[in-house]
Amino acid sequence: MEQEIRFCTTSDGVRIAYATMGKGTPPLVYVPGWASPLKYAEYEPRVASLYNELAANRQLIRYDRRGTGMSDLDVGDFSRSALVKDLEAVIDHLKLRRVALWALDMAGPVAVEYAFRHPQNVSHLILYGSYARGKDIGPEETREGMFRLIRGGWDVASEMWPIILMPGADPETARHLFTVLRHSCSANAAADQLQAAAAEDVTELLAEIKIPTLVLHPRTDRSVPFRLGRRLASLLPNARLVTLEQDVHLDIGHLSPVVQAINDFLAPRKPAKRKPAKAAKVTPSGLVTILFTDMEGSTTLTQRLGDAAAQEVLRTHNRIVREALKAHSGSETKHTGDGIMASFASASHALECAVAIQRAFAAHNESTAEPIRVRIGLNAGEPVAEDEDLFGTAVQLAARICAHAEPGQILASNVVRELAAGKRFLFSDRGDVALRGFEDPVRLFEVPWRD
Repeated sequence: MEQEIRFCTTSDGVRIAYATMGKGTPPLVYVPGWASPLKYAEYEPRVASLYNELAANRQLIRYDRRGTGMSDLDVGDFSRSALVKDLEAVIDHLKLRRVALWALDMAGPVAVEYAFRHPQNVSHLILYGSYARGKDIGPEETREGMFRLIRGGWDVASEMWPIILMPGADPETARHLFTVLRHSCSANAAADQLQAAAAEDVTELLAEIKIPTLVLHPRTDRSVPFRLGRRLASLLPNARLVTLEQDVHLDIGHLSPVVQAINDFLAPRKPAKRKPAKAAKVTPSGLVTILFTDMEGSTTLTQRLGDAAAQEVLRTHNRIVREALKAHSGSETKHTGDGIMASFASASHALECAVAIQRAFAAHNESTAEPIRVRIGLNAGEPVAEDEDLFGTAVQLAARICAHAEPGQILASNVVRELAAGKRFLFSDRGDVALRGFEDPVRLFEVPWRD
């Protein structure tokens, strides 16, 4: 499929090159990162095939961010606000009223900022291998060393970068990537972009993004750790996390799962057919208690054990949690990649289930060489129910409480404690805790579960 390359001008006078392919809605706008997507299609046929597949059912728009590829190269401002102007210029120039945004790694914060400013213009948000805060990616000393290397020797640095992004990639894939990196921008522009990306922090914006969001992240990503993708999904009120079973940041040779996930996410919703023989999963409404589990060390599990053994450990976790949910009237909402989110009509049932889960894992760990330790967080409220999922502040707080817990610990919010007042549960006051994304401290209580 031929791409048509044209140009538009940003509000601050920068010329931006963009290309359109295909027809259909919603238009999908690819928000670029470091490398030029327009040049990448010239060097890498598998990337060109990816673009063709995504443009088969919709209009696909790609553009080169300022300072790269065919756009104006002589620019010095790579701040998030400047890069948002590039995206605004393309969408406004094409007179697109409602688009889906697809952003790769360092472009994620740019897409988030645009969605925050123009929520009425965005139908879907897709974030691949991205993060909320740049400094979380790695130690500052490592980043500074990379900046110096790029400024001092771009030819060498551009050949090293494929090793970081795609360790173990075949020579042709690596050659295509470092060629497009080297031809995308100058050494100073490359370093300036990375330096600006490392300073990004959109954490405070995420709670305001109500747009349906798909977070795609490789489970053992060595470039942007999986925990950052999981955290990103947990901070977005309407996000779905899809874990890619690969150990590289961008696996050019296996792009079909990415295409499938994007196509499924953007496909028009069809009314579910009622089947009397098999009832659809019921999404609770009104006041519910939400429970999250989170496995300790899940991101390193595959590296330590290998794919097959790590998957077996995850299956054991799932079995133990699901058996407890069934026994205590819990409803599984979704699998989060290394844990399970569930809901209960009763706070007492949720607490009983949490205790049963921890005791079951303790019993399991006595007779296994690979113990499983989980964090459990509980909160209660009135979440928004949609598409057999739950969203909103109550869910976000439950996820934060779970993340704050220690492995083997159950933490609950004060509202859960109050709902269970008069029952046989004991609560240990852990005081007020500052949880990211919440302005006021949250009072947490530990639920003892050992006999």
